[in-house]
Amino acid sequence: MVLHSEQWLELRRFRALHEAGLSISEIARQTGLHRRTVRKYLAGDAAVAPPRPSPRAGTRVQVLSPFAHVIDAWLRAELLLKGTVIHERLVAQYGFTGNYQRVKLYLQEARPRIAAELGIGPDELAGLHRRFEVVPGAQAQVDWGDEGAILAHVGIGKVYSFHMVLSYSRDPFCCFTTGQDLSAFWECHRRAFAHFGGVPKSIVYDRTKTVVRRHVAPGQAVPLHPEAVAFAGHYDFDIDVLAAYRPTGKGRVERQVTIVRDHVLAGRGFASLADLDAAFMQWVPMRRARTHRTHGEVIGVRAARDHAALRTLPARPYVVAARHLRHVGKDCLVAYDANLYSVPARRVRHRQLVEVRATAATIAIHATVADQHGETLLASHPRAVGRGARIVDPTHWDGLPDGHTRSTTAGDTAAQRHRPAGGGNSPLQALLNRAAAAQVVVDRRPLSVYDQIAGTSPFTTTRSYPKGTTS
Repeated sequence: MVLHSEQWLELRRFRALHEAGLSISEIARQTGLHRRTVRKYLAGDAAVAPPRPSPRAGTRVQVLSPFAHVIDAWLRAELLLKGTVIHERLVAQYGFTGNYQRVKLYLQEARPRIAAELGIGPDELAGLHRRFEVVPGAQAQVDWGDEGAILAHVGIGKVYSFHMVLSYSRDPFCCFTTGQDLSAFWECHRRAFAHFGGVPKSIVYDRTKTVVRRHVAPGQAVPLHPEAVAFAGHYDFDIDVLAAYRPTGKGRVERQVTIVRDHVLAGRGFASLADLDAAFMQWVPMRRARTHRTHGEVIGVRAARDHAALRTLPARPYVVAARHLRHVGKDCLVAYDANLYSVPARRVRHRQLVEVRATAATIAIHATVADQHGETLLASHPRAVGRGARIVDPTHWDGLPDGHTRSTTAGDTAAQRHRPAGGGNSPLQALLNRAAAAQVVVDRRPLSVYDQIAGTSPFTTTRSYPKGTTS
């Protein structure tokens, strides 16, 4: 008689009771087995072993058996090779027909075995971390993505993607910028809060310089950037800074960076940052309609609960401006972030020190000393996109020489009126006639006149010699 697993477990459970004096009939009645079966397997000399079900057709052992040596070879070359990659390669290169779960179950057994063969201990296997879940509205995670030269064809050399993901629902937000400076970083936060309709109770960051003032040794308190403290205080959320080299602490947003890159950017062309932002917003409804593999719910349904638990946005936004000192050039232009911005020529001087206050959208240039009216603002411009741009307000150059008084002429009409007759028509004479000096009337007089003026004897060409000499 073949025992099922549940029946075998019941027999082991009641063996102690039989030894304690419980009758075979009572054991048979509780287990549902025949008394002879109970007597047979509870006999003192009978070896009780768990039943082994007969292998079924299509089990993972039979499906993966022809490919086991291939998987083992891949694991010996790269022990932490992902199961999805192994499944893709088996399908593409070897015609594997099984599903990913078969590969996943096999890797649970094969990976420790290969690690033991290679002499790799359990402590050396990377990627182990504690999974956590949060309640709605409790947490969001933030990260940057480097999208490279995706807009190089329109003159923008570098594009970055900012990501924020609500941890409970995995509802995403993404926008694209040309820089990762302080003003751009917190401006992206304001856009994310507007997208979600509220503020999470805490946000997880890695040790980026826009959040952390400086790096410290493990175990020490992390000093936060003053602007990060002010921004978090205004919007009423807590800053959670991860330990160094622990990207798994914000794995939800790390994964989101790759998802956006694959589903929004891959294989498409864009003409501006606005096109990139619009492409993401068009993809969001499709993302929210999917069932997430981890929490097993539709992302949009879970996101509704997440949004309802967020804190209310403050009535007044907090605008972060990066402040830098710069000198005014001779052309009344101030350089900032590889671009040039004009200031009024009547209010500045060459090499004057001014303060540039940069937000994600504007550049404001202020004097370091207020004028008689208490004003410091010199100029305000929209922030340039990319590098090498020159943003100029033409009125800022009022009063500077513009060359309108300069003039040229092809000849001197007054000199032409005094030109003597018979001047000749040769090309050289025509060239000489263009110069006013060529038209000066010169008197002709004999050389004797100059001798009389100087009081010298007349100049002669005959040389005289003393008497008695010969030439």
